[in-house]
Amino acid sequence: MDDLASFLRTRRARVAPGAVGICADSRRRVEGLRREEVAHLSGVSVDYYVRLEQGRATQPSEQVLDALARVLGLDETERGHLDRLARQRRRRAKTPSGRVRPELLRVLDLVAGAPALIMNHRLDVLAGNRLAGLLYGRPLPDLNVARHLFLEEAEGGLYADWETCTLDCVGHLRLAAGKYPDEPRLTSLIGELAMGSERFRRLWARADVRARAHGRKAYRHPLVGPLELHQENFALPDEPSMELLVLSASPGSASEDALRLLAGLGGEVADETPATKAPGPRVIHEQVDAG
Repeated sequence: MDDLASFLRTRRARVAPGAVGICADSRRRVEGLRREEVAHLSGVSVDYYVRLEQGRATQPSEQVLDALARVLGLDETERGHLDRLARQRRRRAKTPSGRVRPELLRVLDLVAGAPALIMNHRLDVLAGNRLAGLLYGRPLPDLNVARHLFLEEAEGGLYADWETCTLDCVGHLRLAAGKYPDEPRLTSLIGELAMGSERFRRLWARADVRARAHGRKAYRHPLVGPLELHQENFALPDEPSMELLVLSASPGSASEDALRLLAGLGGEVADETPATKAPGPRVIHEQVDAG
């Protein structure tokens, strides 16, 4: 699904020759650097680098990976991804169980006034508090953010920064594919997205990787209007494939008022629909993938 060869080719194509001291004239037909140029700048033989891009080389040393990262201008996230791809044949990450500990569910209950959810490497929402469900307007156990973003939403929908969100989403799934290359559910999800979304196919072909991090998230909620929130990601001990995400509004902001209004509207709906009154976060448990 993801390999060292394709990652090297896409990274090589984005490096401008002038950025590494190579003069390029109008007759140049190669986008980015040539293979022999990368080999020369990295201090490896052309034959060895060609075999790397063809997937025929033995596992490259740490020194070679460092040199390639320097020449290709990889950032910290890309450098880590490069290392994982290079080591795939030696060790495979164990498929996560997807079980959410009861203690984590209690933490979600304690988060008041802000949407909070637990998400895995496939961008499945495993559990969320009441306000998170109201934000998305649907049962959280059925929500995969990547599928929601590419197959169910579009520009002008819930995500105010839809294009940026799609970049982040694909970059995250690329990282996950490098870490769990043999996971059937992840492979199936990527295939489904590629079949159903031209934008996903184009972004996936770029092989960009992005680490999910804190930052601004903007929404257009159909009930309360614009929401500008700050997303904070928290790593979970002993759960490397999961993160706790909290979306908070600045104190005294219009978004804080909108979240309060959303919580109140949700309460009115709950009063009218007894089946929605069940307390606590919504949670799903996955079956463990084989392999």
